[in-house]
Amino acid sequence: MQITAEPREDFTVLHLRGEFDTFYCPLLQKEIDGLIAAGVKGIVLNLRLVKFINSTALGAVIKASRVLTTHGGKLAISRPSKFCRDIIEKVGLDRVVPIHDTDEDAGTAVLEEHRRPARGPAGVAIEDETAILFTPRDPARVEHFIPEEQRAGQRSPLQGQDLGTSWRGVGRMSALDAEGLRFVWNGGTTGLTPFEMGQMLSLGTELDVKFRLPLLQRGHCEAVVTIQEVEERPDGVKLRTSFSELDKETQNAIAQYAKDMAYLKKELRKATET
Repeated sequence: MQITAEPREDFTVLHLRGEFDTFYCPLLQKEIDGLIAAGVKGIVLNLRLVKFINSTALGAVIKASRVLTTHGGKLAISRPSKFCRDIIEKVGLDRVVPIHDTDEDAGTAVLEEHRRPARGPAGVAIEDETAILFTPRDPARVEHFIPEEQRAGQRSPLQGQDLGTSWRGVGRMSALDAEGLRFVWNGGTTGLTPFEMGQMLSLGTELDVKFRLPLLQRGHCEAVVTIQEVEERPDGVKLRTSFSELDKETQNAIAQYAKDMAYLKKELRKATET
C-alpha cells in the first residue's frame, strides 16, 4: 500500500492506495504521528483506491482517531471504495470515524470545533448480518412444506444465478463462531407461518449452508449444520445451529473471522466509551 500526503489550507488528506492489511498499519501510524508533530489537527483518509482492508487495519484507523482526538484533532474518511464502505459500515466504524463523499466535506467536518463523531453504545454489536443460503438435507421436508411452484424461479443473493427447482432458503446470519452460526428466516415467498417454519426447521434437522465471511478475501463458505434451537418470532424464526461437517480451510477462516470480530468489538468499545 502507498500513502501520499496532500496538504490543504487547514487540514491534510492522506491518499491510500492498494491493499491495507496488517503489514501497513505502522506506516499509517507513522504518517499520523508525523502530522500531529507538525501541528496538523484535521486529517482525512481518502480510501478511494483501497481495494482491501482487514480487521487489524480497521483497528489502526480507530487507534489513529483516538490519538488525534487526544491531541485536539479529528479524523474522517472520504470517498471509500465500495469494499471499504461495506466493511466499515458493517462493523460500525463509521460511528467513530465518519464517512464523507468528498475530501472537502471531510475536511470541513474535521475542522468543526464542536463536532463529535456519532457514537453508539459501548457494547455495540458488530457481527455482520449477511445473507445465508440454506436447505434441509432431507428433501422430503422441503417437498412437504413448500409447493413445487414456489421452489422454482429463485435467484441467489450470493451469486445472482437462478436456483431453479433446487430450493434454497435465504436467511440473515446474526452470529458466527467456531462452534456454529445463528440466523433468522422470515419465510421468504413460501407463505409459511412461523409455526410452520419451526416445524420444517425443527431441532436436529441438518442443513446445507452457504455464506460469506466479511473481512476475508475468499469466496463463499459451505458447511453442514445441525439445528440446536428454534425460536418462533412474529415475523419468522431464529435458529441456532452447530457445525456437523466443516472442511479445515473453512474452519480456519471462521476462527479468523471470530478473532477479527472480537478484536474490532474491543477497539470500538474503547473508542465509544465516554
